[in-house]
Amino acid sequence: MPFRQIVLFVFIAALTACSTPPQKPAAVARGDYGYTKQYISWLIEQGMDDDDVTGLSIALVDDQQVVWAQGFGYEDKEAGIKATPDTPYHLGSIAKVFTATAAMQLAEQGRLDIDQPLQRYLPQFSIKSRFGDMRGITPRSIMTHHSGLPGYWVRGMSERHPAPFEDQVAAVRDEYVATPPGTVFAYSNLGYSLLGAAIGEVSGDCYAGYMNRYLLQPLGMTRSEFSARIPGKAYKDGKEVEAIPLRDLPSSSLISSASDMTRFVRMLFADGKLEGHQIIRPETLREMVRAQNENVALDFDFRMGLGWMLSGVDVPGAGAVVNHGGTTLNYHTMLALLPEHKLGVVVLSNSAGSQALVAKVTEETLRLALEAKRGIVKPQQQFVESRLAPLNADDLRDYAGYFETLIGLVKVENRKGALIAELMGWEFELVKHESGDFGVRLKLLGFIPVANRQMMETKLSLRRVGGREVLVYEKEGRAMLVGEKLHPQPLPEYLDDYVGEYDFVNPHDGPMPENVRIVREGDLLVGEFNSSIMPGFLFRTAFLPAPVQGELIMAGVGSGKGETLRVARVDGVPHVYFSGFELRKR
Repeated sequence: MPFRQIVLFVFIAALTACSTPPQKPAAVARGDYGYTKQYISWLIEQGMDDDDVTGLSIALVDDQQVVWAQGFGYEDKEAGIKATPDTPYHLGSIAKVFTATAAMQLAEQGRLDIDQPLQRYLPQFSIKSRFGDMRGITPRSIMTHHSGLPGYWVRGMSERHPAPFEDQVAAVRDEYVATPPGTVFAYSNLGYSLLGAAIGEVSGDCYAGYMNRYLLQPLGMTRSEFSARIPGKAYKDGKEVEAIPLRDLPSSSLISSASDMTRFVRMLFADGKLEGHQIIRPETLREMVRAQNENVALDFDFRMGLGWMLSGVDVPGAGAVVNHGGTTLNYHTMLALLPEHKLGVVVLSNSAGSQALVAKVTEETLRLALEAKRGIVKPQQQFVESRLAPLNADDLRDYAGYFETLIGLVKVENRKGALIAELMGWEFELVKHESGDFGVRLKLLGFIPVANRQMMETKLSLRRVGGREVLVYEKEGRAMLVGEKLHPQPLPEYLDDYVGEYDFVNPHDGPMPENVRIVREGDLLVGEFNSSIMPGFLFRTAFLPAPVQGELIMAGVGSGKGETLRVARVDGVPHVYFSGFELRKR
């Protein structure tokens, strides 16, 4: 996410490498991955040291050959067990690719029509809507994250003894969809849990049983399973931490190894076949990696297939990069393929601080492998410093106000002719490029401007799409949605009673927000909280009153937006209800 990258670039100091990278040969022979292995090994070792990453495994596949598979660091540091290609990891959301593959298997058999309403295959499912007919909630819209369903049923997602994920089918009956289906890409674990429940219903088996029988076993993925348990050890800042199981098998609970995942990659490169087993048809695979959302205006240039993301990993000159990552509290993983060149990489880590390293290793491995296989070299980029332009009255009017972004509420103020943005408790200045786009620079201590190349290269602009005024981020000619400008209306008086600090009545075992409160800023009601996951940051989101008294809607559009909260008095005390949680005002 752009704003998160901005924060990371500024606040994570780049340590000077204690060794130099290996010397690149003047020419790389076709099919010779020697330098790829050397450079990426160096990159991994440096990154693990810098980011306190305990264990990491990688595998590189060229068509049907595993040309490199290696472990770095430790699977179990205390026991001295080294990480290897066979080390099991929690793969998080890479599970969604497998769930989508299973759904498409059933579609091939005529047992599941991905364009029919989900309720046809999961009769127990129902959810409320403010938008009319919900027949657009289909397996296809779920696989592309365009179903309009809420992102998560949060309570119980992380539990030491999790309930069956299928319990969410009944849990959401009194909830609301966030947007009409097909409106915008909005990531939904809940949608994949419901799709997994439908797979169980249609197949006559439980979800995990079907996945094992028709995907994992035929692929020979003997070290893999769909399970809520956490494999091995997990680490944060180099120290072992408790990893709490995750309930949602279809969306986030695949256990596997780098070696096992190479078998899945080889199957994909062999048109759905591996060692005599036809797992899925070639035409089905082609449909899964076809962009499904080209006509969704709010998605801009972000592209999504069926289960697969087609944006987010940048390998210049490679053509399509088909990928999916997995992020949990303590595990970070990535699977990325270059279908045109039959190159694929899987990177898995057991450490909380490894997300940036996993992403970098994925891109650099594919870039160097592409050079080794095809001779395609990343073009040299010349940095041309953008000249700044003065703000005019229109800029000060249009960009001042509140913006609900993908990582929370941003307040932008006109301070003596400068645009100062507050995000997560930090202040930034919006500066205008000569092109008319906006860049960002940090206001250290609230008043000292700090330049940063990545921040200044940021291109932000306001656009009107479908009656919305949205903030758009652009990089190398590709645009993506960042957030929406809010235009608050007068709040109903009864909501003043809900301003204050709150405690959870029914917490779960997983991480919980801290210092939860609701504040009022003019005509805007704002929820605030801190998190032990990202200490020092203040998370904020705006609530808008719904047509029905006692209901609030999370402002904005996109992932995590448009969802509903309820407020009510219990024995005279204000309570808030959201995603299975109940909070009571102090």
